[in-house]
Amino acid sequence: MKTFIIGTLALGLTVASCDVLNAVTDELLTVPTSTALTNDEVIKGLKEALNVGIKNSVNLTSVTDGFLKNENIRLPFPQDALKVKEKALELGLDQQVEKFETTLNRAAEEATKEALPIFVNAITNMTVQDGFSILNGGNGAATQFLKDNTSSQLTEAFLPKVEAAIQTVKLTEYWNPLATKYNQLMTFTGGDKVTTDLTAYVTERAIDGLFFMVEKEENKIRQDPTARVTDILVKVFGSVRN
Repeated sequence: MKTFIIGTLALGLTVASCDVLNAVTDELLTVPTSTALTNDEVIKGLKEALNVGIKNSVNLTSVTDGFLKNENIRLPFPQDALKVKEKALELGLDQQVEKFETTLNRAAEEATKEALPIFVNAITNMTVQDGFSILNGGNGAATQFLKDNTSSQLTEAFLPKVEAAIQTVKLTEYWNPLATKYNQLMTFTGGDKVTTDLTAYVTERAIDGLFFMVEKEENKIRQDPTARVTDILVKVFGSVRN
């Protein structure tokens, strides 16, 4: 009888000890393993992510076919000039249309070579008051913040680069014959002539394409730990649950 009582007590103590250990383990698992991030660290991490994203994006887009062969950012025939394309195809100018569309993208690819310092400068001067909300804002939040706060400055700085690129790839040499032929026809039919601003078109689409690629790179850093190539990226984005 005494042996039975002792055994029962021992079993009870063992079970109680396991319960205590489990409780302690659970408590330890709920304690944060990383120190709280400062706002400076968050801002530094966001800028680092955008710097990495921009460098990767420029490297991908500033090469031959960087825009042309990427269906997500490829520049199509200008929307306000589709009637020119349609009429040109009717006239059998297929090769000229194809060459023009190719050269549009060559202009974007050429201009993008000059984009890196412009974007880096924008990031360097970016002030983030709500760093934590951007960090926790989900995919594309940092890119959207950058876009909202720098697009006008980027456009102003980018325009002369695109103008130079258009001259380099001789874009207007492929556009003018198409537009001239179309406008001549409109003179006889009384239709509206086309006056597409190629510089504005390429500038807008090139910047949009870059931002698309930057967001893609940002989201990669958010979602894929192997894309966090610096300590600050590991610390900042490793603190966020995606």
